[in-house]
Amino acid sequence: MEEDCCATQLIYGDGQFNSSGLDRFVKEVKLAECGLSYAVVAIMGPQSSGKSTLLNHLFHTKFREMDAYSGRSQTTKGVWIAKCVGIEPCTIAMDLEGTDGRERGEDDTTFEKQSALFALAVSDIVLINMWCHDIGREQAANKPLLKTVFQVMMRLFSPRKTTLLFVIRDKTKTPFEYLEPVLREDIQKIWDGVPKPQAHKSTPFSDFFSVEVVALSSYEEKEEKFKEEVAQLRQRFFHSISPGGLAGDRRGVVPATGFSFSAQQIWKVIKENKDLDLPAHKVMVATVRCEEIANQKFNQLVYDEDWLALEEAVQTGPVQGFGKRLSSILGTYLSEYDMEAVYFDEGVRNSKRQLLESKALDFVYPAYTTMLGHLRSKALEDFKVRLEQSLNKGGEFASSVRTSTQSSMLEFDKGCADAAIQQADWDASRVREKLKRDIDAHASSVRSAKLSELNINYEKQLSASLSGPVEALLETGGKDTWTSIRKLLNRETEVAVSKFSAAVAGFELDKDTSTKMMQNLRDYARNVVEKKAREEAANIMIHMKDRFSTVFNYDSDSMPRVWTGKDDIRSITKDARSASLKLLSVMAAIRLEEKPDNIEKLLFSSLMDGTVTVSSSQDRRIAASTDPLASSTWEEVSSKDTLITPVQCKSLWRQFKAETEYSVTQAIAAQEAHKRSNNWLPPPWAIMAMIVLGFNEFMLLLKNPLYLMVLFVAFLISKALWVQMDIAGEFQHGTLSGILSISSRFLPTVMDLLRKLAEEAQGNPAPEAPRRPVSVASQSHRNETPPPNTISSSIPESSVSSNISSSDGDVEYSSPPLRQRRPMNVQEVEPL
Repeated sequence: MEEDCCATQLIYGDGQFNSSGLDRFVKEVKLAECGLSYAVVAIMGPQSSGKSTLLNHLFHTKFREMDAYSGRSQTTKGVWIAKCVGIEPCTIAMDLEGTDGRERGEDDTTFEKQSALFALAVSDIVLINMWCHDIGREQAANKPLLKTVFQVMMRLFSPRKTTLLFVIRDKTKTPFEYLEPVLREDIQKIWDGVPKPQAHKSTPFSDFFSVEVVALSSYEEKEEKFKEEVAQLRQRFFHSISPGGLAGDRRGVVPATGFSFSAQQIWKVIKENKDLDLPAHKVMVATVRCEEIANQKFNQLVYDEDWLALEEAVQTGPVQGFGKRLSSILGTYLSEYDMEAVYFDEGVRNSKRQLLESKALDFVYPAYTTMLGHLRSKALEDFKVRLEQSLNKGGEFASSVRTSTQSSMLEFDKGCADAAIQQADWDASRVREKLKRDIDAHASSVRSAKLSELNINYEKQLSASLSGPVEALLETGGKDTWTSIRKLLNRETEVAVSKFSAAVAGFELDKDTSTKMMQNLRDYARNVVEKKAREEAANIMIHMKDRFSTVFNYDSDSMPRVWTGKDDIRSITKDARSASLKLLSVMAAIRLEEKPDNIEKLLFSSLMDGTVTVSSSQDRRIAASTDPLASSTWEEVSSKDTLITPVQCKSLWRQFKAETEYSVTQAIAAQEAHKRSNNWLPPPWAIMAMIVLGFNEFMLLLKNPLYLMVLFVAFLISKALWVQMDIAGEFQHGTLSGILSISSRFLPTVMDLLRKLAEEAQGNPAPEAPRRPVSVASQSHRNETPPPNTISSSIPESSVSSNISSSDGDVEYSSPPLRQRRPMNVQEVEPL
């Protein structure tokens, strides 16, 4: 299929630019795909000089030609363009309206100058069509036109190398060798005579133009010759832009994609006659086109499916190969930009590329930061897991932290390297530093938790190893109690500190921190002892009464005392009170420092030895001033180590004596009762008197055995009545009450005894009647009536209440804080 030249009118006769037609032309001939590999050829010359005919034969275009048989008139109006058929690279032919035509009249010169300037501004090769016989003429050779064009061109545009190809039509017999120098000389004269701007005062003609001259035979007289010469000339337009070609040294070429915009702007400048040089115009074209390309590529990036998928994936978690994939996406659009903008001005192209790249990087940067956030979170979680696993396996803390940190940071660095893109040198150091801070914070938190756990465990061990033994030692209240407590404290503390030091060695703590923690553990151990001492001191009264009860009610073999007549109650009481006072002196102060004190001596000298009764108020004031216990501090003990002040000790001792007084009273009463119950014989003098005075009666009984039998029977009956009526028990509560009780029971008891004897005599003994219980009234009387206070003269009165109860021969003494059972040796006689 024959290639179409797509002839299009570019500029109408009235000077209107056909932008839509040019766009269609560019699209039809696929000019945008050519890049810089295209050329523009224009032709200018007098009207009806055969310009369109020459272009049609030279480039196989289809411009409208003049019909010679219809008369000579204007054929081409405005400016037309067409694609040169069969020419490589792509070449655009531009047919200008002829100059010096009669149709335009006075306006003719204006448009012809504008079109000529336009042709020189956009074309790489300008064919100047002229008749051979016009060489050497002024107007016919277009010298005024060239002069005006050169002048305006230098004012509006900077040098742009254009080839001026003078085509001499209808050559004559004048040799070509003579014609060419004339043309070159005329062109040089035109250039030299043109007023130049200051910037181009010394600019040679060759910087603007290259001049070529060719001669063609007459088309009407020698058509075949003409066609043959045109065919030869056509060959010169093949690869015309290659080095050595007609336009091989051109400069400032506008890329094909910007040709349409460039042509419109040049015509606009020419029409408005604005000052604009070619480089500025070139930059303007490049700026507009490169910006359009950049915006197009950016918009394509925004809606790119691969990018949208990658962005969606990175929102949910880290993406493997993120940097490579994103670099590929960005590289694709940047490469496309480079390909489409490669022929535009390099400075503008690079500037717009940088803007595109920067804009694209700004657009994708949030996804990159999100990726780094995932990497940081993952590295932090991996650090936590590694650290926990290492610690669970028994690894040392500091070593585990270092190993886990190195692994996590290395993993993060690898992730950053994988997420890095080629087009940007983004710095991930801030995220890395944040990760390091997060790791350090977590490690510090775990370290604090572990150290706190260790500290708590060792504190529990110290509490367990100190509380019980210290309590036992304080309750013992011996001479070496505090010495033993100090030894115990030092031993347990050093053992715990040694183990704790070994346990925290793996944490690699600094010396000050380690020393402080050891000291805190020692202080805790001391506080445990002090706390336990204060607790026991708060219960000192209970401990003193327990100590008193133990010493008073039990002998050295821990056997309960039986208050017989052999026990020295006064001595036992003194020993019990001394033991209690010893316990008070032990608990009066904390003695964890090996400092001597006189607390024990002061208490014994004041409370055990010196009991002075002060009567008058004046005497009491004098005694208070000399009383060593009338103080709130001990001389050798600091206030923080004082548990019980001297004044409190005195008050406690007074209360203690009052609460233990009844126990002593009961013991003395029990001893007196035991003596009475076990001593029925009359006094020795009475026995001697009965022997001396009753000797005759005794001899009478020996001489008459019947009397002896009667006395024996009377004794048995009396003994039976004695046991049956519990006469001894009745008289224990008083003579009058005993007589009344016996008189009320005597006759029933005698009758019961005689009935038993009668039944035994008949051989039918009745079952033994149960022993008559002691009356409730009698029992209540015994419980409520205390025994006589035989030591009231030596023991001061007390308001302490206590109870005595007897049951089956046992007597129990009790007070609110004390309870003690003691068996009584009371002999029971069964009835006969």
